[in-house]
Amino acid sequence: MTTATNAPATPVVTVTDDTFAAEVLDERLPVLVDFTASWCPPCRMIEPVLAELATEEAGRLKIVRLDVDTSPRTRAAYGVLSMPTLVLFRGGERVTTLVGARSKARLLRDLGDGLD
Repeated sequence: MTTATNAPATPVVTVTDDTFAAEVLDERLPVLVDFTASWCPPCRMIEPVLAELATEEAGRLKIVRLDVDTSPRTRAAYGVLSMPTLVLFRGGERVTTLVGARSKARLLRDLGDGLD
């Protein structure tokens, strides 16, 4: 049995080439972008970590997902070659780039000062 809540079905927002600027570059909060692909096993491994982090850090950090196959312009603009690539933006500027899946503890450690 499930109960209704006010929480969205997924705390991670999907962005595209067309919505990237509004959802990421114009956002007042820091934004962690997950450059991902449906065919990428490590990308699927990090999805629950990002969902958990998005829920825990709501109001402090926004997490979005961008499919590199359906949004090639943004992938190319940021030179993303491997998936998953996680890019932290603050005030529309790239602060940190991380490549590869990782645990929540390691992700938080690797993001470090970018979240403060």
